[in-house]
Formats: sequence, C-alpha cells, structure tokens
Amino acid sequence: MKGRLVYVMGPSGAGKDSLLAWLKDHLPPHMPVHLARRTITRPPKADDEQHHSVSAHAFEQLSDAQAFALHWQANGLRYGVRHDELSPLHLGKWVIVNGSRAYLPQALSRFPHLTVVHVTASIDVLRQRLLARGRETPEMVDARVRRALAFKPPAHAIEVRNDGTLAEAGAQLLHAFERL
Repeated sequence: MKGRLVYVMGPSGAGKDSLLAWLKDHLPPHMPVHLARRTITRPPKADDEQHHSVSAHAFEQLSDAQAFALHWQANGLRYGVRHDELSPLHLGKWVIVNGSRAYLPQALSRFPHLTVVHVTASIDVLRQRLLARGRETPEMVDARVRRALAFKPPAHAIEVRNDGTLAEAGAQLLHAFERL
C-alpha cells in the first residue's frame, strides 16, 4: 500500500474528533494508518484528543525552528503537525491529519496530492451540538454555523455526513478509503 496523507476537516460540531477516535478503533488490519498527533497551545483535558500541549512561546520556538510540516491558527489557538508525525508516509502508511478548513489552501500547496475529507452535519445538528457544549453564546454558535454554510469544500473532497451514529459516519469514511 502506498503512503497517503489524509486531511480531515469540517466545522465545529461536525464530530471530527469523535469520528477519528471511532476510526482508530475500527480500522481493518490491512489498512496501515497513523493518526498524526497535533501540537496545540491548550492544556490537555481528560475528554479531549491526545495532543502535545505547549505554551504559545514554546509553539513559536518550534515554529521558528521549522519543526512543523503544517501549522495554523484557529479559534484563538495555534495548531501544528510536526514533521516526524508524517514520517510513516515513507513506510507506506496513511497519515491522517485533523486539519483546519481555513488552512486547506496552504496544506494543498505543500502537499498537492493530499486526500481531503470534509466531515459535516446538518445545520440543525451542528447548532444542537455546539449549544450542548456550553462553551459559547448562542450568537457565537450562530456565527460558527454561518461559517459552516459559507464553506465550499473542493470538488475532489470526500464528504462524510455525521448526522446519525458514529458507526454510520465511520462506515462512510471506511468505504471511501477502500475506494481510493
């Protein structure tokens, strides 16, 4: 199997982290996949994705040292994927990166053969999930939903609807991967 870089993105509330966690537990043995661990300027939480947590200053030092293959800023945080997280590509593995919609053009310019996955859900589901988190005001949630509506993924992107169960969305993603 040839190495492939997969860039997963989508609006807040679409369930990207949940879908990637499901995928990790349900990958077929013939699919050698590495889920790239991100470096983020936020402390880890028990129910959060596993990531390297660093201060803003440490992130800046890593960035200045060219430690990141990909890096962006979103929602007041800095995100980066270190070069060593992409090294499994050289072993023929697939590497899945949880990315940002806004950073997609830069990611595609660095990695033109990137496989793009757009995880989304209906507007009502996005709104419900974001409100249930309780992290933002209803006005902030509406702004996020408007950004989700305005975003148009590239024509070649794999679209995964995550309106139902994680197993249904996961099956969509696995089926799409098997067709690649």
